[in-house]
Amino acid sequence: MSRSSVTLVPQAYWPPCISTSVNLWHRRLGHPTSRIFQLLVLKNKIICNNKRLNLQCQSCPLGKSSRLSVGPKEVPLELIFSDVWGPAPFFSSDGYLYFIIFVDAYTKYIWYYPIIAKSNVYSIFHQFQTLIERKFSLKIKSVQTY
Repeated sequence: MSRSSVTLVPQAYWPPCISTSVNLWHRRLGHPTSRIFQLLVLKNKIICNNKRLNLQCQSCPLGKSSRLSVGPKEVPLELIFSDVWGPAPFFSSDGYLYFIIFVDAYTKYIWYYPIIAKSNVYSIFHQFQTLIERKFSLKIKSVQTY
């Protein structure tokens, strides 16, 4: 057989007699969910010394950006994030150079306001505050700006 007729396919090998812990496999495989891990074990894709998945992985909630529960006190308008961007390198078609956004931390609703000048931010905030407090029948408790 000539060398050109052989195609090499990269493969991974591991000794089948070596059994590894659940936590080690979880880290090696990039922190899969328990459902995916169980599927790999059931299909004999990995050999594990403990088939029950009981993970206490500290990295998963942080790496997967899971939101940790703050508690039942979270309500709309408790915290509003706001940021002003600009000046833009050119005017928009309506003549705006800046924009301001407001994001409710609880509902994740976003309100976007284009503005002509940065000095309009205060009046835009008051318009937003009036609109949103009427809509939710609640008062804004705090605003965090960047």
